[in-house]
Formats: sequence, C-alpha cells, structure tokens
Amino acid sequence: MSFRVKQRFWRTLLVILGVGLFWIHPIRGQAAGPVLLVQLDDAITPASAAVLINSLREARTQGFQAVIWEIDTPGGLVESTRKIVKAVLASPVPVIVYVAPPGARAASAGTFLVLASHVAAMAPGTHLGAAHPITLIGGKPDPKTLQKIENDLVAWARSLAHLRGRNEKFAEAAVRESQTLTAEEALRQRVVDLLADNLNELLRKLNGRRVKMENRVVVLRTRNVSVVIYREGLKSRILRLLAHPQIAYFLLMLGLAGLYFELSHPGAVFPGVLGAICLVLALFALQILPVNYAGLLLILLAAVLYFLEIKVTSYGLLTLAATISLFLGSIMLFGKNPQGLRLPYGFLIPVTSAISLFFLTITWLAARALRRRPFSGREGLPGKEGRCLTEVGPAGGQIFLEGEIWQAVADEPIPAGSPVKVVEQKGLKVRVSPLRDEPSEGA
Repeated sequence: MSFRVKQRFWRTLLVILGVGLFWIHPIRGQAAGPVLLVQLDDAITPASAAVLINSLREARTQGFQAVIWEIDTPGGLVESTRKIVKAVLASPVPVIVYVAPPGARAASAGTFLVLASHVAAMAPGTHLGAAHPITLIGGKPDPKTLQKIENDLVAWARSLAHLRGRNEKFAEAAVRESQTLTAEEALRQRVVDLLADNLNELLRKLNGRRVKMENRVVVLRTRNVSVVIYREGLKSRILRLLAHPQIAYFLLMLGLAGLYFELSHPGAVFPGVLGAICLVLALFALQILPVNYAGLLLILLAAVLYFLEIKVTSYGLLTLAATISLFLGSIMLFGKNPQGLRLPYGFLIPVTSAISLFFLTITWLAARALRRRPFSGREGLPGKEGRCLTEVGPAGGQIFLEGEIWQAVADEPIPAGSPVKVVEQKGLKVRVSPLRDEPSEGA
C-alpha cells in the first residue's frame, strides 16, 4: 500500500470517528444526576409561577438532571401561564409535567403546561383540558374581543403541540370547545407520553428515554436516582399564602373590623394595630390577585356606612345599606376570576355573615353609648342631689356633691344642711335649687 493510499485511509477513518463522536456526544447528553421534584396543588397565579420558574433556575445552577412538576391545578391566569411556558421553552434542563395523584387535574392553564413540557405524564384517574379563554382570563369580554383572545390561545396551543409532536387537534378543541380527556384518552390521542401510577413508576419509565432539547438530545438516567423535593424560601411561602383568595379576603375583613372597632371605641389600641397590619397585608395580596375594584370599593363603603350609623340617626337605614354593600362587594371582589381564584360560597357566606354581625353589634353598642344620658363629668352633674354646707344664695355658698365640695349659687337663700338639686353647671360653680319635698336639717 502506497503512502498516499495509507494517508487517505487514515484521514477517512478519522473523519468517520469524528462524525461518530459528534453524534454520540449529544445523544449521551448530561451525566446522570439527581431529579428535582416540585409539587403544585394550586391555581396558576404570579406566586405559583414564581415557584415553578425558580425551580428551573435552581435545577440549572445545581446540576439537576431533570425537573418533575407534579401538578394538580384548576387553571389560572393566562399571563402567569405564558411566563411559565417561556421558562420551559428556554430551559436547558428537561421538564417533566406529571399530573398526579389520581383524581388530580390539569385544567385550563394546566393544559398549556402539559403541552409545553418535554415529557408529559399522567396518573390514572386524572384528566386535562377545558382551556376556554373565559376560564383563563376571567370576566366576559365582548364577542369580538373574546374571539380574538380565543384565536390567539388556539394558535399558542397548536404551536406548543406541534413543537412537542403532540395532538394539535386536541390542543385546538381544548381551547375552542373546552374539550377534556382522561389519562387513558390523552395517552391514546398522543397528548401525553406515558401513564404512571406513582413517582417510582414514572422514574422507571423515564429511564433511558431520549428527550429532544433545543440543540441536542438528552437521555434520562432515572433508575435508582435520588429525588430532591424543591423547598420554597420563606418569602415565596408567604407570598403564596397571601396570594390565596380566601386568605386575602379574610385579612381584608379582619383589617376593616379591627380599624372599625378602634374608631368606635378609641383607646383600645390592640384591635386598631392588628387591623392595620391585616389591612396592609390584604392590600398587598390584592395587588397580586386579579380583583374587581368596584367590589373592593363597595366593601370599603360598607365600613364607612356602619361608622356613620353611630353619628347619624337613620333608624337603621345606613346599617341596612352597609350590610347590602358588604355582601355585594364580597361577591364581586373575585366573582369573575378563573376557577381556583374565586371565593367558594361555602367560605364566603359564613365569613361575610360573621363580619356583618360583628359590625352590627359594635355599631349598636357604640350608638347606645353615645345616646345614653351622661352620668359623670360636666354633662352628668345636672340632676344630681347634694346638701348645703353653708347657706347658699345669690351671693354663693358651698355644697357637698358626689363626695366633693362645690361652690354653688341659688336664686333664693337656702339654709345650711338643706338638700339641693343641681340645675346647671357654669365653670367651677353649680346653680342649685332646694328639694322642697324633703325637710331641711339644721347646720
């Protein structure tokens, strides 16, 4: 074999080896590492979106092999869903969305998370779908606007399904017709990739699975792999807690009740401080959640009307108006939100009734106290009875009244020791008149 032939042979062999290594490297992908598990059992809100997005950031920086989102969600807000989907599409770490446990759902916004995931899995007895725009955006826009939003969401769902090789017809039907599928139907119609009864079975089925990323193919090595449960930070936990509609509403009611008690009974201090703290936390939560500001104004108006009932004699009309305003405002506050971001009537009616009863009781007690005849102080002296210590006349004298010695004057002379009645008070003196029905006593 000549030198040139040998040179061509070795050159060709090196090219073949190089090409082989080029294809083998991306298929082998990352080394097997731990898997990060995130459990979400809540609506899709800015708070829950922050949790999911932060988990992807931690998975990238800590070297996790993949992220599993175990979700059970009734849906949520479209803007929060878009942020999550963008993070998934840009993630260098595979994202597995697992609808679990049995009985869970990935409704509305959850369907988009399933469509966007690198691997979609469901537990038996779960379902997904029903992604109509009203359940995503809340409210009832006019038909033309609704059609535009619907078309936009249909295009988004179809593009995600096309990107992941999933059923585009279902993606469109889920948005236009609120179509839903069981786990078995979703697997049969190529909406999800696999079914798993539990997390261990999911990891077993994921082992050796090739996941197509943006510019490479990753092979998952999940056999006997360690699973790390994602732990939220304190700030994130507090944010998620406050962003719950029931917590936000309860804080709002408690804050108004505390401030109202302080205003109607000045000097209590603790109810006012507690009410102010609760009200600040409630307003912080309401800026995260989508609220109807007309409902919020009605609730604030109710508190004002209850307070005016103390000052104005309305024979109960202001109290009735305040109670109606409180109920209407409470119903409107989260009324048109997506499912999962509303107040269930089983919670709303008892809490609103209890708060209304509290306002009515405090209003009645405060009104009764204000309208009661004074029995002490300057306003309480007229009508009190005392006894003359010296002769009391137009020039003055002294009387013993309520355990104290007072300077007194009378229109006519009253002998010392005589019982007297206070007619009025002028500064530090009182004007008295004799009690004619009682006999006088000597000095």
